[in-house]
Amino acid sequence: MTNPSNPAETKKTRVWPVHCVKGTPGAEMIQEIDSSMIDVVVEKGRDHRVEMYSAFADAFGGQLGASLNLTSLLKEKGVTHLYVAGLAGDYCVKATAIDAQKEGFKTYVIVEGVRSVDPSETGWGDAMREMERAGVSVVGVDGDAVDKVRGLV
Repeated sequence: MTNPSNPAETKKTRVWPVHCVKGTPGAEMIQEIDSSMIDVVVEKGRDHRVEMYSAFADAFGGQLGASLNLTSLLKEKGVTHLYVAGLAGDYCVKATAIDAQKEGFKTYVIVEGVRSVDPSETGWGDAMREMERAGVSVVGVDGDAVDKVRGLV
């Protein structure tokens, strides 16, 4: 993949089939999520020229393909802690959590809320270890970190 903003910069990446396209069933919120509690939906991967695993930045650290600057939005709202869940744990969840931590947010990944492309020890297991090395807390839904949030709702 070549950086559209700097053709001299390239990265090797996995090629994915088209997925999670806005307006299709693969991109819908699941029924179990109470959408009335959602303030903002971040759209990512909107520029086919770059991969965008993280909700914070594209593969080159820029904002190509993002619907908004997530760091600015969260800091303007006074957010200090992020809880991350979703698909795919070994790609998008991992990249989002690590970027969140780098941006100064205390970041948690809730294990039960994650599914991975490769759920094995060398896929999801390696991703969890990489996140923990980056300062991300990988937690269970019944742990203290999630209990703090339950008290806010």
